[in-house]
Amino acid sequence: MNHGHIRKPEGFVEEKLYVLPEYWMKELEQEELTASLFITDIGYFPNARYHFRERLEGSPSHILILCEAGEGWVELNHGEQILMQPGDMVIIPPHTPHRYGAMQEEPWSIYWFHFKGNHADRLVKLFGLSGAPLGLAPSGKARLIEWFVPAYELLAERTYALATHVHIAQTARQLLSGIGITAGPSAQEKKRGTYLEQAIQYMNGRLGSNLTLPELAKQVGVSKQHLIYIFNAETGVSPIGYFLRLKIQRAGHLLDLTELSIKEVGSAIGINDPYYFSRLFKKISGFSPSSYRKIPKG
Repeated sequence: MNHGHIRKPEGFVEEKLYVLPEYWMKELEQEELTASLFITDIGYFPNARYHFRERLEGSPSHILILCEAGEGWVELNHGEQILMQPGDMVIIPPHTPHRYGAMQEEPWSIYWFHFKGNHADRLVKLFGLSGAPLGLAPSGKARLIEWFVPAYELLAERTYALATHVHIAQTARQLLSGIGITAGPSAQEKKRGTYLEQAIQYMNGRLGSNLTLPELAKQVGVSKQHLIYIFNAETGVSPIGYFLRLKIQRAGHLLDLTELSIKEVGSAIGINDPYYFSRLFKKISGFSPSSYRKIPKG
C-alpha cells in the first residue's frame, strides 16, 4: 500500500498542540504523584491532509492515537500497514519503530497524546490496550474526546503548575482503564479467560489437597508455560501462587466461621504442618492465624 508519503511542513488549520518542556519532564519523573504516569505531548490534528510521521527507533513514550474522522494508517516494526477508520484507537509501545499518516482521499482527524511513567507499560497491558488497533464503542470515543478538551486546555494554559500535571495524570489513568474495561474482549482474550476460569474452578475443587503445575496444565489443556503466562497476565501471580491464595482465603473463612483449631484449619486446606501453615498465612494475609481470628469482622 503506497500513500505517497507527501509530508506537510506546516501545521493544520485549527490544530491543537502542546509539548512538555524538557526540564518539566525531568521534574515529573521525580515527583511521586506523577512518576507512575504523566503526559508529555498532546494534540489534535483536524483534516490532517499529507500528515506523515516516521520514527525509525521509536519514541521513548507510549503514543495513543484516536482516529476521529476520515482514514489513516499505522505501521509497526516495519510490518504491514494497518488501516485506521473513525473510532479506531491504537497505542504504539515505546521504542517500537513505526510510521503513520493520513490517507490521501479522506485524510484523518486525530486526537493523540504521548505518555510515560513507571506504570504506563503495565497499565496498557493489563487493560488489553496494546497490539492491534482497538475499535472503540461510541461511548469510549466520546469519553476520550471529552477528556482531551479540558486536559489540553489545562496543560496549555497552566504548564508551570504541578497540580495541573498531577490532575491530568490521574484523569489519564482513569481514561485508559475506563476504555480498557468497556472495550469488548478479542477472541484471543476470550479464549484466555476460558482457560483461566477452568483452572480456577479446578483449583477450588482441590483446596483440601495438593496440586502441581503439570497436573493443572493437563486439566486445562494448555502447556505449563502458556498457563503461567495466562495467570501472570490476568492475576499478576503464578498458577501455584494463585492456588495458595485460594487456600488462605478458605482458611480465613474457616477461622471466622468455625471453632476449628489452627492445626485443623491447616489440615482442612491440605497443609498438615501447622508451622508452615502459620508462616504461609501470615505471608499472604499479613496476619498470623491467631491474630486474624481476633480481628472484629462485619
